[in-house]
Amino acid sequence: NNGNWESVFKRDKQLTITKTLDDKELNALREPRDDLVAERLAGEDKYELLHGPFSKYERKIVVETETKGVNLVSETFSWRLSIPFWGIFFSFLVGRSLPKRSKPWWAPPDRLNERSAKVLGILACVQVIDGYLGSVITQTITFAADEFDHSSSAQGITLAVVRVGVLLSLGVLVVADKKGRRNILLLTLVLSVISTAAGSLSSGFWFLGSTQLIARGLTTGMGILIGVIAAEELPKGSRAYGVSMLSLSAALGAGISVWVLPIADLHEKGWRIVYLVPLLFLPPLMKISKNLPESIRYKANSKVVKAEKSKESNKNEPFINNRLFLLAAVGFLLLIFAAPASQFQNDFLREHRGYSASGITAYWLLTSTPAGIAIFLAGRFADTHGRKKIATSGLLGGTLFIVLSYYFSGALMWASHLCGAVLGSLTVALGVYGPELFSTNQRAKSNGLIVAFSVLGSATGLLLVGSMTDFFDSYGHAFTITAVGPLIAAVLVMLKFPETAKTELEDLNPGDIRPEDFDGTKLD
Repeated sequence: NNGNWESVFKRDKQLTITKTLDDKELNALREPRDDLVAERLAGEDKYELLHGPFSKYERKIVVETETKGVNLVSETFSWRLSIPFWGIFFSFLVGRSLPKRSKPWWAPPDRLNERSAKVLGILACVQVIDGYLGSVITQTITFAADEFDHSSSAQGITLAVVRVGVLLSLGVLVVADKKGRRNILLLTLVLSVISTAAGSLSSGFWFLGSTQLIARGLTTGMGILIGVIAAEELPKGSRAYGVSMLSLSAALGAGISVWVLPIADLHEKGWRIVYLVPLLFLPPLMKISKNLPESIRYKANSKVVKAEKSKESNKNEPFINNRLFLLAAVGFLLLIFAAPASQFQNDFLREHRGYSASGITAYWLLTSTPAGIAIFLAGRFADTHGRKKIATSGLLGGTLFIVLSYYFSGALMWASHLCGAVLGSLTVALGVYGPELFSTNQRAKSNGLIVAFSVLGSATGLLLVGSMTDFFDSYGHAFTITAVGPLIAAVLVMLKFPETAKTELEDLNPGDIRPEDFDGTKLD
């Protein structure tokens, strides 16, 4: 086999494969595909796109019979992926997979179509900046505390107060349920970048906290909207896959903030530059995002069709309230541990283990980067094997090893944090429950309330760990106590959570209108 590629920087790709086949193999090659792509016959030995993540696709076969039963065959693929920005990377994977006539390991369990692939690609781009904005204060607060001469307790109080910004995100999400997802998402993107950049002008710790209160509120709302749109656009068998890809994008954004952190070693005020970096990404992000459509399920369930909806939705209100309480409780219990474990990591490494900014960067990259594999696998397995087992494994294993990492030093500390990060990443399976278990007209604000309770858990954990660390002079003791939260959460997930894998949102929320009933559009 040999192939001729166009430049990797071009969106239109072409691959030609020449091989010798017998008659049986040739007949099999002439069958329309139904794996990575679904084809339909468009002429003699010519096939076009029926379903798949392409804006253009064509396959042609040219046969030259050498002798009886021996055929020299040239198979040519021409395609353009509908995935913006990430298409360069995925086109390489597609080119490697097309000749094999099977679904590759990296593909979603349920194949995406042109629209859903485009939407997921755009959302992943926005999620990168969301991940960066959400980690800025985590990475820099220990350096800001040095400049402004504040203690661990002051850091904990500041980080907790910043969480009050979730009230702003609730307002954003209520509007999103009434006015639509797309425009509100883009507005929060712009405002969150600008308010984050304002933190670079901080004259004191509380000025920084005030700008971050606004920025984190907007960023939280943006992150929730990204998840809601993804759930409303992706097929039933790939929602957790979508959440895992978005989580990886957020992790990339958080990683970028770690990459630029060594700037803080150059000068006492160097940490301020970290707050300005997002301004560089805003223009290309807005250009990419202009092609983001309004959520198809939001359009189907908007005000125009509310009057036609079944009264069955009203019967579900008590059940929805129970779901809200359960998800909010798990979010609170998880974040009471996970938030301070992340937020105080840099201070622990710097003050208790003597690491510099460069050392902290190396620690984060080498112990957390492998977690990306676990995030990806967690999404796939949550779609194919169910959400509950994956999430519970993450809650129990991740908590145990993260606690141990705060007691150890040296190689054992690195190894424990690596295991904790990898196992803890499995909790990405929980992320799909919020968008799944609420009706379209309540989805954004319900998830906002869940996040509000989660943030309350986060703030509680930050205050507890900050004060207990000053009292015990040990982060390990503080995290051992707060580890009770995720352990209780694991029990609730196993005993009380429903299994939602491979189930349509309208089956989980019977009062909703299916997109195909509204305008004939099917997502699968």
